[in-house]
Amino acid sequence: MIERCESGTIGRIMADNGDLFGGTPVAAPALPPAVPPGARPAAAAAAPTAAAVRQQPAAAAPPRNGTLSEAGYDASAIEVLEGLEPVRRRPGMYIGGTDERALHHLFAEVIDNAMDEAVAGHASFIDVELLEDGSIAVTDNGRGIPVDPHPKFPGKSALEVIMTTLHAGGKFDSKAYETSGGLHGVGVSVVNALSDRLEVEVARGKMLYRQLFSRGLPQGPLETVGAVANRRGTRVRFHPDAQIFGEGAQFVPARLFRMARSKAYLFGGVEIRWRCAPGLLKPEGDVAAEAVFKFPGGLRDYLAREIEGKDLVAEPIFSGKITKEGSHGSLEWAIAWLATGEDGFSSSYCNTIPTPEGGTHESGLRIALLRGLRDHAERIGQSKRMAQVTADDVMATCAAMLSVFIREPEFQGQTKDKLATLEASRIVENAVRDAFDHWLAQAPQQALKLLDWSVDRAEERLRRRLEKEVSRKTATRKLRLPGKLADCSNAGAAGSELFIVEGDSAGGSAKQARNRATQAILPLRGKILNVANATREKLNANQQLADLILALGCGIGSQFREDDLRYEKVIVMTDADVDGAHIASLLVTFFWRQMPRLIEKGHLYLSIPPLYRLRHGGKSADRQRLQGQEARDRALQGSRRDDAGRAQGDHDGSRQADPAQGHGRPRGPRGDLRHGRAADGQQAGSALPLHPGAGRLRRGTDRPVIAAARAKAPRITWALS
Repeated sequence: MIERCESGTIGRIMADNGDLFGGTPVAAPALPPAVPPGARPAAAAAAPTAAAVRQQPAAAAPPRNGTLSEAGYDASAIEVLEGLEPVRRRPGMYIGGTDERALHHLFAEVIDNAMDEAVAGHASFIDVELLEDGSIAVTDNGRGIPVDPHPKFPGKSALEVIMTTLHAGGKFDSKAYETSGGLHGVGVSVVNALSDRLEVEVARGKMLYRQLFSRGLPQGPLETVGAVANRRGTRVRFHPDAQIFGEGAQFVPARLFRMARSKAYLFGGVEIRWRCAPGLLKPEGDVAAEAVFKFPGGLRDYLAREIEGKDLVAEPIFSGKITKEGSHGSLEWAIAWLATGEDGFSSSYCNTIPTPEGGTHESGLRIALLRGLRDHAERIGQSKRMAQVTADDVMATCAAMLSVFIREPEFQGQTKDKLATLEASRIVENAVRDAFDHWLAQAPQQALKLLDWSVDRAEERLRRRLEKEVSRKTATRKLRLPGKLADCSNAGAAGSELFIVEGDSAGGSAKQARNRATQAILPLRGKILNVANATREKLNANQQLADLILALGCGIGSQFREDDLRYEKVIVMTDADVDGAHIASLLVTFFWRQMPRLIEKGHLYLSIPPLYRLRHGGKSADRQRLQGQEARDRALQGSRRDDAGRAQGDHDGSRQADPAQGHGRPRGPRGDLRHGRAADGQQAGSALPLHPGAGRLRRGTDRPVIAAARAKAPRITWALS
């Protein structure tokens, strides 16, 4: 090999072993001299003559033995698979595998051809028969497969070409079929390749023809059986090959029964007759030996059967059907929303072919329902509520069935599990959107129920996302505790208490008076979010609530775990004023909505202030505990009216209340936040337990009733005189 350098003076011959740097330097051929502008080069110098070229002998290619690895890979290693041999070598490429699902796909390929005849208007019935030997026969009264010689293969009939040649069929254009499930001319030939016995009978032109095949190969020429008077169409009977699907592989009658019945729902103009050998049926099964399927109601009847006995969010079923000439653009749908809380389902079809993985037609349906519901919410002034709703929320409990007919659809893969035609999304969205708008406008009460249901699903989705985030955070809560939390030194929850106070100032005072071993302090900044009427986005974005959830460590909602609660008692300790009562109500509302079991299990307490501090002149009774009206009156005796002091509420007397007695018991050291004894036998400061009996909380109210707590919290407004 000669390599020309940019200088044009030195080249190099590459060694035979491919090493660029192993060759010997050679002189590069000289470049032709430059031609001055306007001058014409000499013809003789420009190129050698033809005679000179003929006199040069052709250089023989040097023999190359190659490496050892190259010797094992030559032209003889290249295989060329012909006919149906690729199908038998790689069946998964054509039917998705060799399991039970792939086995039943053979039946789907055959009945789809019969359905194409029915949708085109040439067949009115289809017979499906499961025989005793495990074979299946599918018969239709359509036009019948052509049996005349094929123009491209004069020695073969069109029937033999279709059955033995991949990509041979009449559905590549729209001349024979306006819409069809078959596209690639592969389906029935694949069935032939994977069957150890296959028989085709064609009644056409008042004559009956028959041909037998085995593993893709014809077992004889096309036979003319004889004249028939009252028969037309095609009958295909096949038995799956045990070499492909394994010994003992057999069709499941219940699965075939459902597949045949679903075809009748998809096209109301066809009657499907089912027959099964009695010996193949299970005694306890619900599959009949004989049945006739014809459903003029179409998908509406299909969906009603599937959701029979289940409560619906909105009634009746939202259904519709649009039929267009030539079938292209025709579609049918039936939709209902389940009120039982179970997950919904969607069954979609294109040209009667099931698409279990959905596709563009399902995307169009989702967009139509979401946009229609949003427009309705805007018309009734509730557009803000729909801001957080997505298509997944609308479809969460939706039972939907959709069938669309389009010309030359595009599927992903030969098994056609997913539709990829972009036009299908536009067809479905435009048709369903208009019908959905009318359905919502005709039943405003049902539409409002559906709107509320979708908003609830959106809030539930956001709540679960928040719980997951909290769950991830609590996994490392020792490193992620809120910064303002003054935690206790107690390692376990038993005996530990969390005091929720308002503001850093109250938090500082509480930290000085607390028992560090068992009492933790979490200061809040002002009033927290009112979760009773707040959106899920606001709840997730509220930092104070996030800090509180992290401090407790037990999760919220369905993720609440009492065993993970870091404190035995959670005490709400706010000021004895209107703002304090409001903050306490907001906190209890949050616990009741997000952690109801925290209240039901008796972990939530409400601290009841105040104690009294007496200041008279320059003297202050800071060390004296004055509790109760009588103790206060005795302390005021002998005071002069012109040296008026003022009694002020203080927090430093909150303590445990006896749930059984309804009043407090003195306990704890002097530095304990709950320390103090009432002079008249009653306490002035306490912590009342909040549970459904004591606090009388009512679900669904914006402000939970804390009557028991407020009754023991007198507000001091008097002054010494």
